[in-house]
Amino acid sequence: MLKRLATLLTLLTLTTFSAFAKDPIETGTFNNKAIYGYDTVAYFTMNKAVKGTDEFTYSWRGADWYFSSQAHKDLFVAEPEKYAPQYGGYCAYAMSAGRFVGIDEEAFSIVDDKLYLNYSKGVRDDWMENQAEFIKKANKHYPEKVGLTDVN
Repeated sequence: MLKRLATLLTLLTLTTFSAFAKDPIETGTFNNKAIYGYDTVAYFTMNKAVKGTDEFTYSWRGADWYFSSQAHKDLFVAEPEKYAPQYGGYCAYAMSAGRFVGIDEEAFSIVDDKLYLNYSKGVRDDWMENQAEFIKKANKHYPEKVGLTDVN
C-alpha cells in the first residue's frame, strides 16, 4: 500500500512540474515558429529583423526556424548554436529575473556575438544599461527553468 502511495505521489509531482515547464524555445501560442518566424541569421548579417519565408525552414530543438534565404538557412544549419537567440528567444531582461516573457522581434541586440531579444525597445534600452549583470543572472535562470544543463 505504501509503495503504491509513493508511486502515486511521484507521478502526481512529475505531472505537476511538467504542467508548468516551458519549452526551451519560445514559439508563441498558436504555432511552432521560433522568433515568430523571423530570420535569426539576418540579425547578424543584416543587423535588422527580417521575416523568414515558408520556402526556407529548418527544424531544430523542437521548433521551426524560418529564414529569408537559402544562404541564411545554410549558415544556421551549419552552426545553430551561433545564430540561435539566447534564452530560447524569450525576453533577455525578463529571464534575468527568472521570468518567461515574449519578445518584440525589433527589440534586439548583439553582445559578444550572441543575439538577445527583448519584450520591447524600451525594455531593451533598460537591459542594455546593465547588460553584463542581466546576462549573468539570465544565464543562471534559463537552464534551471527549462531543465537544460547549459545556455546556448
